[in-house]
Amino acid sequence: MLIDTYGRVATDLRVSLTDRCNLRCTYCMPEEGLQWLAKPDLLTDDEIVRLIRIAVTDLGVTEVRFTGGEPLLRPGLVGIVERCAALEPRPRMSLTTNGIGLKRTAAALRSAGLDRVNVSLDTLRPDVFKTLTRRDRHQDVLDGMAAARDAGLTPVKVNAVLMPGLNADEAPDLLAWAIEEGYELRFIEQMPLDAQHGWKRDGMITAGDILESLRTRFELTPEGADERGSAPAERWVVDGGPHTVGVIASVTRPFCRACDRTRLTADGQVRTCLFATEETDLRAALRSDAPDETVAEIWKKAMWGKKAGSGLDDPSFLQPERPMSAIGG
Repeated sequence: MLIDTYGRVATDLRVSLTDRCNLRCTYCMPEEGLQWLAKPDLLTDDEIVRLIRIAVTDLGVTEVRFTGGEPLLRPGLVGIVERCAALEPRPRMSLTTNGIGLKRTAAALRSAGLDRVNVSLDTLRPDVFKTLTRRDRHQDVLDGMAAARDAGLTPVKVNAVLMPGLNADEAPDLLAWAIEEGYELRFIEQMPLDAQHGWKRDGMITAGDILESLRTRFELTPEGADERGSAPAERWVVDGGPHTVGVIASVTRPFCRACDRTRLTADGQVRTCLFATEETDLRAALRSDAPDETVAEIWKKAMWGKKAGSGLDDPSFLQPERPMSAIGG
């Protein structure tokens, strides 16, 4: 069991498969010049599957989310999913993606055992998408989401970040579109995880701003704490239901007390929090032929030291050196 000193138990594992991405979103990466991990530094497919097996069979993990960078860029992704689907007990498996490669991979991922996907889409306007991502791939994302829905990777959840001066006015349009398409929409506050360290608290669109905008067109009713559990998104019922919308307010409404996550970077480091400044190396243990029991003990010790919160409200908060693309969202 991955328990910490505050009694929280981590049952949700986020696994970054690569730090590479085929977009350059302004709130995540610079346009150019980011140094990628060298291939020998990345965990191999076998190492990833072994760590997930240890997490599931020895440490009580019940849910696995594959992330990146962009996880669809990982050549062995389908095989990794298939091997993890064969584990006993079988974990629930999902994937967070920018959606560009989903049209060609959704059916194979579903056949391999993937349960559902989260797709990042911040705007319905192709020109704004190009400005935000520095790539002209808007239609590819829409096609990928439709392919995921058709393949049964449902519910397809849409993650949207609103940025001042770009898409700050799109919250109601995004929600109307998501309802029409049958997707579940969640807005995410911009977090201090950009590679260029350009994030500023006073320039972000907050959860309060988002809800105020949505209420110009929709009636929102809080779903309640009992339904939320350890989920990061606060959810509201839209116009009496059945549709809902979520807001992940990591900055202004942190949910650290209920956090149930543990994270693996693409190079085999345990992170106890997205905003952690410390990591614990599991790759070295794997490559020194340590037995599963030793790897599990290192992991448990790392999670035992998890801090009470992210520290975002502390005046001395320092943004992690590693950006979101290296950490895994």
